[in-house]
Amino acid sequence: MTDSSEYVPPKIWTWDKESGGRFANINRPVAGPTHDRELPVGKHPLQLYSLGTPNGVKVTVMLEELLAAGHSGAEYDAWLINIGEGDQFSSGFVGVNPNSKIPALVDRSGAEPVRVFESGAILIHLAEKFGAFLPTDTAKRAETLSWLMWQMGSAPFLGGGFGHFYAYAPTKQEYPINRYAMEVKRQLDVLDRRLAESEFIAGGDYTIADMAIWPWYGALVKGLVYDAGEFLQVQEYRNVLRWTDQLAARPAVKRGRMVNRVTGDPASQLRERHDASDFELRTQDKLEAGENA
Repeated sequence: MTDSSEYVPPKIWTWDKESGGRFANINRPVAGPTHDRELPVGKHPLQLYSLGTPNGVKVTVMLEELLAAGHSGAEYDAWLINIGEGDQFSSGFVGVNPNSKIPALVDRSGAEPVRVFESGAILIHLAEKFGAFLPTDTAKRAETLSWLMWQMGSAPFLGGGFGHFYAYAPTKQEYPINRYAMEVKRQLDVLDRRLAESEFIAGGDYTIADMAIWPWYGALVKGLVYDAGEFLQVQEYRNVLRWTDQLAARPAVKRGRMVNRVTGDPASQLRERHDASDFELRTQDKLEAGENA
């Protein structure tokens, strides 16, 4: 017997702007800019346009780790892109990332600016540019890139799948929540088994694979995204928790997680970063000014 409430797809799909749930205003079925606005350019060779979501944190952690390792050429300006207000649809941002997603980077260190979009591509670009956090040994490089691509392919199931239906959808539905919860737990098991045999994701060295995976799965097991820790029984993944805490203790990771952050404790937020001293110069007045800008 067919449930009378079962959704029957129409012959032709049409866009219902009211059916997208929380964050519906950041999604649309067409690309391109909605308004003209140039992106700001600061004083450093690297210009980052981002927000402190897991994908944005990957890159700010990488930049802070490069600086901590002594790569002065990795100095950067981090400009806030407020996706809730549609900043990602400006003509300037679309010119850097035609996909209108954060983060996006412009490398101005050469004769001509180079745009880099997609967080994984940015991590590889920076790793190759500075010769850091991506092994040159063939087997180790392959392992690192394999795990990086694992994250890029897996995270949509965690964010757009589980996160959407569990936390953001306008109605809670058993089938999609169960389907994506099963997949997320499988992914956590993949990571836990891997981290049972190695200190870091790609082996004995800290790499861009760790930087890519930690903001998503580390935040998940610590209850920082979707408030789903109890639901998913994340305490089962002891090796993931060990690795998560290990990375969270790194000073560069702590700084990277603050950059372009607009939620949580104001003391954990650095809405824009233009100099290393910005971490020490934050005041409530500056935070309030940023909120009103």
